[in-house]
Amino acid sequence: MEFLATRRHALRILGGLPLMLGLGAGATGAAAQGAYPGKPVLIINNFPPGGPSDLLARSIAPALHETLRQPFIVENRAGAAGNIGAEAVARSLPDGHTLLVGIDTTFTVNPYIYRSMSFKAADVVPVVIMASSGLLVGVHPSTGIKTLEGMIIAGKTREIALSSAGNGSPGHLAAQVLADATGMRINPIFYRGNTPAVTAVVAGEVDGGILATPGMLPHVKAGKVTALAVTSRHRSDLLPDVPSVGELGLPGLELEVLYLVMAPAATPPAVVQVLQKSILDALKRPEVQTRMSSLDLRFEGLTGAAAHERMAALSARYTRVVQATGMKVE
Repeated sequence: MEFLATRRHALRILGGLPLMLGLGAGATGAAAQGAYPGKPVLIINNFPPGGPSDLLARSIAPALHETLRQPFIVENRAGAAGNIGAEAVARSLPDGHTLLVGIDTTFTVNPYIYRSMSFKAADVVPVVIMASSGLLVGVHPSTGIKTLEGMIIAGKTREIALSSAGNGSPGHLAAQVLADATGMRINPIFYRGNTPAVTAVVAGEVDGGILATPGMLPHVKAGKVTALAVTSRHRSDLLPDVPSVGELGLPGLELEVLYLVMAPAATPPAVVQVLQKSILDALKRPEVQTRMSSLDLRFEGLTGAAAHERMAALSARYTRVVQATGMKVE
């Protein structure tokens, strides 16, 4: 289920279907029929509308339309922590006309917490890892917790209820990483998306949450949420006064969400190359850069072997966390 680092391993797992970019099947699909794209391209976002991955998809779609002269249509297919949308792409014709814009946990966490899945992580490949973002650790002021250290200390005497956008979501994973690394006790509370998870923190229904920064930002500024730390390697430009976990002496808690474009595994290399160039160009446009900044996203631009290696490393790390903490979907 992991992303594979070598061609030999990939061929063995998929019975000859190549995974590494540039090792694809011969002139099949769109590449055999003429210039790509030959018709409108469907971009499936596997989370509800309004989230960071959805907004990023809708930001690059107009640029891709302008460059490649075909509409790029974004459609939301949410559910099962991203599995529903991912399955639709995994089972689509590998001709570059159906793509996924989503996040890494669908492929680096879900295979290990779901007892069964209708697709394999190896059925799709990363075209571009577009961006990354950390999460914000925040608590309701009524907890009296002022620092991350204070939350860890409190969590060793009682359970800390932390909201997340769902079982297996980045926030849930981050909470389990925190518990695994520090020995604190947590009670993960699952909501249907980031917005209700944030609302639960603001309302004091839970002690806190580890959630996407943009959704927490207005409540931090209004004093309704106390920001303790960000999980990224860098401070967030949206909350520059909030320290990173590394600065607090806890680099093992660093966790960043990757935002990526995925395609079916047998998509021809020529099509993948066209997509890579066009997507990277789109990400460099000023209006897209502005949108990314508002979403607390940092440009990554990883393709080919570098993208596969990044995914493989995350998959290995999260497998250990899942095993250590017992994360699972009932």
